[in-house]
Amino acid sequence: MPEMFDCPNCGAEVEIWTDELKGVCSRCKTTVLRYQDQSCLEWCKLAETCVGQEAYNNFMQNRAQMIKEKLLHDVELLFGDDTKRINHAKKVMEYVQEILTEEDGDWHILMPASILHDVGIKVAEEKYGSSAGHLQEKEGPGVARRLLLKLGMRMEDIEEICDIIAHHHSPGIIQTSNFNILYDADLLVNIDEEMKTRDKSKLKHIIESSLLTPTGRKLAERVYLT
Repeated sequence: MPEMFDCPNCGAEVEIWTDELKGVCSRCKTTVLRYQDQSCLEWCKLAETCVGQEAYNNFMQNRAQMIKEKLLHDVELLFGDDTKRINHAKKVMEYVQEILTEEDGDWHILMPASILHDVGIKVAEEKYGSSAGHLQEKEGPGVARRLLLKLGMRMEDIEEICDIIAHHHSPGIIQTSNFNILYDADLLVNIDEEMKTRDKSKLKHIIESSLLTPTGRKLAERVYLT
């Protein structure tokens, strides 16, 4: 559905749909962004040079923390009393944070991706029935995109996050460090939630053959094999 925003040039109302980042004013042809309060530090290529590395890093860390807290709140609202799925998202986020201490990945991509990776389950089950959770990769990107647009994130970051969500059960399609870290964090939680066996030889095989990062394998060995 569309939302109305004021054109900063002439004041006319501009219609922007919820899955769009910008619109064009019909009166003066000015491009109107959904978020007028976005800091130049988020989009300017010279931001780091302009304010200095330390100030830029502090701003981005504070921004990422705000996004993390807002998305956790959004997931709690989305899933309501389904504490299992809420807690799953939080556990995946925690594993992502732990893996990031040793692996090279983008915190501002992986925090939203970890919190939102399963949001498609809700829509899939509402559309197709309670057994349609496997369709979450199809529905997830649309849900995530709407939530991320509301936060004014950069479009290229939103698309990377949505691509990860769309394939997070399908390793090999996206071959990036960010994908590998999210995949491993999700699998680490799923081993605990879904694997009924405590057969260490079977768990060892899963760890060695399925996890994609050295840190993910090391964490799994510590948690499940010691």
